[in-house]
Amino acid sequence: MRGWNLCARSLLCLLALVVVAAAGTPVPPVARPVPHVLTAHGQARLDEYYWLRERDDPAVLAYLAAENAYLDTVMAPATALRDTLYAEIVGRLVQDDASVPEFSRGYFYSTRFVEGGEYALHCRRRGSLEAPEEIMLDGNALAAAAGTEYFALRGVTVSSDNRTVAYATDTVGRRKYTWRFRDLATGLDRPEAIADMTPNGVWAEDGRTFFYTRQDPETLRSFQVWRHELGSGPASDVLVYEEADETFDLQVAMTKSRRYLLIQASRTLADEVRFLAADDPAGEWRVFQPRERGLEYSVDHLDGRFIVRTNLDAVNFRLVECGESATGRSQWRDLVPHRADVLVEDFEIFAGALVVAERRDGLTRLHVKPWRGPGERDLDFDEPTYSARIVASPELATTTLRFGYSSLTTPDSIYDYDLRTGTKTLRKQDRVVGAFDPAWYRAEYVHATAPDGAQVPVSLVYRLDRFSRGRNPCLLYGYGSYGYSQDAEFESWRLSLLDRGFVFAIAHVRGGSELGRAWYEDGKLMRKRNTFSDFVACGEHLVAAGYADPARLFAMGGSAGGLLMGAVVNLAPDLWNGVVAQVPFVDVVTTMLDASIPLTTSEYDEWGDPNEKTCFDYMLSYSPYDQVERKAYPNLLVLTGWHDSQVQYWEPAKWVARLRARKTDDHLLLLHTNLEAGHGGASGRFRRHQETALECAFLLRLARAAAD
Repeated sequence: MRGWNLCARSLLCLLALVVVAAAGTPVPPVARPVPHVLTAHGQARLDEYYWLRERDDPAVLAYLAAENAYLDTVMAPATALRDTLYAEIVGRLVQDDASVPEFSRGYFYSTRFVEGGEYALHCRRRGSLEAPEEIMLDGNALAAAAGTEYFALRGVTVSSDNRTVAYATDTVGRRKYTWRFRDLATGLDRPEAIADMTPNGVWAEDGRTFFYTRQDPETLRSFQVWRHELGSGPASDVLVYEEADETFDLQVAMTKSRRYLLIQASRTLADEVRFLAADDPAGEWRVFQPRERGLEYSVDHLDGRFIVRTNLDAVNFRLVECGESATGRSQWRDLVPHRADVLVEDFEIFAGALVVAERRDGLTRLHVKPWRGPGERDLDFDEPTYSARIVASPELATTTLRFGYSSLTTPDSIYDYDLRTGTKTLRKQDRVVGAFDPAWYRAEYVHATAPDGAQVPVSLVYRLDRFSRGRNPCLLYGYGSYGYSQDAEFESWRLSLLDRGFVFAIAHVRGGSELGRAWYEDGKLMRKRNTFSDFVACGEHLVAAGYADPARLFAMGGSAGGLLMGAVVNLAPDLWNGVVAQVPFVDVVTTMLDASIPLTTSEYDEWGDPNEKTCFDYMLSYSPYDQVERKAYPNLLVLTGWHDSQVQYWEPAKWVARLRARKTDDHLLLLHTNLEAGHGGASGRFRRHQETALECAFLLRLARAAAD
């Protein structure tokens, strides 16, 4: 079947090109409507493009190929621009870039790239940075040996005796990885390979036992933990734990003390941790705190006690501690109390201090709290909007906190901070090859007023000598789901827009956690529409405040942010000149009613369970696919991946097909399906920017046309 598909694909692409290359205006593809009725709660919905779910139907591939060919024809006048943009974007990247070395168990570990290489080399040096380099894994060689268009290398982890490296590879993009084990003395892989797993795994402290998680083959839910011993075949692996609740996913980890292995079962609003002595891999796992709906927690360990981040009696989370023998919540004692105006996002433990990543007023602060004596303090950052993060350190005994920092004008930077003296040392800042000076750009942090009066933060940046109030094209980016905060990080590809006069902005809408947990809660479930109205308010503010030319305001978002894009083009189609929707989650109701689709059951706490009538009605009121109307829509570029396991390709394909049939305008509507990739698009450090160049060319083409 695979060979037939490849031959058919070539033929269908050729036929599609013939169709759209007719004299004059290119003719868009038309997906045939096939009546299909979906019924829930006594309500019937007609889904005339439901057939696009049939992956094995040649007509599905024919339609996607025709859409790709149509896009190529429509965008042909911008071919030179796309090539220029791609050359610019990859030309700014340092060819032989390398990470800052990290010390663990007697070795300095790092990754680096070679000139022209798409994938990283994973390296180490024993005892000293001057010691000979040992290349553990060469991503480029592994990709070449795989011989596939897509390649991903994840989960690289070295055994406690430093003799074996475990690594997981995916050659399709469907998030089904194969674990392999390389003998670091010989540089050869051991014969055993464990296929169709997640890339989550951890070594026990005996140097020969490896725990990994397996996903359900249909839903891809991580639901089992297995134990493997080096030298044995996968058939002899032992099932350690199976999660029966379809709303929970599993992960394995180790505490920083290396004393305990952890199994974390999680859903959106609940966690349950099991723990086991790391030097007793065949021992009995204990439940740390039984699961309770609404109780979230995560665990680490230091000096005979557990450190726990939890939302127990703490909307914005707090840190507590308890002993090793009795770990239930009744034993938890405050370490960092709950505060109504501070969200505890993350923490890192050291022998001498605790470091907490806290979010206040929309921005992350790093707070140092010595275990004994004075010296509590914040690390100061002096830009109006930025991103700061703790970089996990594997060693407890170190007195150095490593953290990352970037902003809309400052490339990603890695610092070492001395916890004793407060001295901060820049270890590395990403270099932008070519003409670049942060002083050329200005970042601002402003607020838009939502319809209900909420003040929504907006981070924005523009090039000073290209800015003219009220006359610049502007790209507004948003996400707003799962409590993920969209910080103002640096991305060098944006320079291709900024240097051509664009303003770039991030809308910190509800559904994220920028302003605390309440900000998240106010943008989910039965308040999800706040996310969409917030984004529209941000766009209107950018126009009213003169940051955006009203005729050249654009929007972009991906995955759940693609849902945001679908919702706002229904809600305020006249506000946007163009929208880029990346792997958009747009068929909300149908997907959430189908428990066989990956991620569905574990996300009822995020979107609601449409098996309940109230949730069904609310979700239907904003589901982009269900709300497509006969009206004018802005220009749209929609991107998806054939192997996407998180947002199935048919969601954006169905959405585009229905938009084509119902929209009343002559604006661009383009669909690009990467037939060799999944949710993250093309693999490879450089190749993935082919899609970035397409997106930028789409935006620049529209911006120039609107300015003429």
